[in-house]
Amino acid sequence: MRLIKFLAEWFDCRLQLGQPIKEAIQHRVPRSTASWAYVFGSASLTVMILQFVTGICLAFVYIPSAGQAWSSLEVLNEEQSFGWFIRALHGWGSNFMVALVLIHMVQVFLFGAYKFPRELTWIVGVFLLLMTLGMAFTGQVLRFDQDAYWGLGIGASIMGRVPVIGAPLVHLMLGGPIIAGETLSRFFAIHVFIVPGSLIAFVGLHLLMVLKLGVNEWPMPGRVVKRATYLKEYRDLTHKDGVPFVPDAFRKDFVFSGLIILALMVCAACFGPFGPKGQPDPTVVQAVPRPDYFFLWMYAALALLPPDMETILLLVGPVIGIGFLIALPLISGTGEKHWRRRPVAVLSVLLIIISLAALTQLGTYAPWSPMMNAWSSAPVPSKLLQGRSALERQGALVFQAKQCRNCHALGGEGGQRGPALDTVATRLTADQLIRQVLQGRGNMPAYGKNLSPAETTALVAFLESLHPSSQPPARDASLASADAATPARGAAGKP
Repeated sequence: MRLIKFLAEWFDCRLQLGQPIKEAIQHRVPRSTASWAYVFGSASLTVMILQFVTGICLAFVYIPSAGQAWSSLEVLNEEQSFGWFIRALHGWGSNFMVALVLIHMVQVFLFGAYKFPRELTWIVGVFLLLMTLGMAFTGQVLRFDQDAYWGLGIGASIMGRVPVIGAPLVHLMLGGPIIAGETLSRFFAIHVFIVPGSLIAFVGLHLLMVLKLGVNEWPMPGRVVKRATYLKEYRDLTHKDGVPFVPDAFRKDFVFSGLIILALMVCAACFGPFGPKGQPDPTVVQAVPRPDYFFLWMYAALALLPPDMETILLLVGPVIGIGFLIALPLISGTGEKHWRRRPVAVLSVLLIIISLAALTQLGTYAPWSPMMNAWSSAPVPSKLLQGRSALERQGALVFQAKQCRNCHALGGEGGQRGPALDTVATRLTADQLIRQVLQGRGNMPAYGKNLSPAETTALVAFLESLHPSSQPPARDASLASADAATPARGAAGKP
């Protein structure tokens, strides 16, 4: 003990950290905050530290290479001692961390803790939530299995829809126009260096503001926040009815964090690590990528929305949502804190929770997934081949061989991932069909490298024949206008 005391005094004499640390752990908080409702922030910090520790352990074995990432995870699962358990702790820790941060944000919102003078504390918390989700997404990509590969492809497709700067953003994210070796290196750098470094900086700032501004008191009906008087009222409250954070408030934080770590270990031991499933294969377009649970709601929303609404939701929805969260303390920084006096806030939280829970449940299914047996068990209906030219019949064979019915229904049978094609010729011109097949769009992959020119010509010829007999196929409006204007000019030139 004397040696420990001597070393502590030796370091404190030179670093001068003893007094600041003592003041930090003994700072007074309202007695009402020594409650189980205030434990989620510290639990989030505990899980984040666990993520850093397990992540460092995994980094000793993981190889951020497109050719070796999948096999290195197999080594961790099968050969490295306790490698599977560390992977499981890291994977389940990601899920727990997202859940705890979300619960903490909801608790802060319902308790009005975003109001004066803690507006900046809330804004920093919003960025911490976004970085936590970023860590979760980049971690899923590093598994680099089929789900990760196609999930990243969907993410790139979403990024590519951004007006003007979409293509440069995709190149920045992937390291080029396609998913390749450099892609995994970039995501490894983001997951291991950029996001964790930002997390540490923002968590430090967040804790500093909590120490300087204090922990939000338990909201009481009628106790209104006023900029002119709140700080004095809070100081009086902590002086008259305050307790040191350590040990009074710290006890519940310590117990709850211990229970979270225990639950994490149980989940890791019982359910094991996430993936990897199958090696990434870009030629297997029938894959049904499914994100981790915290992104399932978006997966389901995109699946259920009409295709023409997807871009609006993807580009406008997040901007509005994040903008509202950042602006919330600036437009509602004073007034009532208690949830009973804020029915709109409570109803909003309930509506969001119910909506996200319902969409997450729907996301566990595959409402827009391909039918993998459609191409073999449901051939092109014979009525669609009657009276067709040789080129169109050849296109029907291409349609069958390339498994287009996995995603598109024809004659009432087939997948539902894409629109039915019975009347596709009335919606798209020949040029548009060629562009759609070769370049892809939305959820449809690009087949430009999987089709020869002859196969493309035959397939488009078959698709052009898919229209009702009473309705002509679609035509380019500009060409139709030019054809209509030609005889008019000829008639005007007659004597």
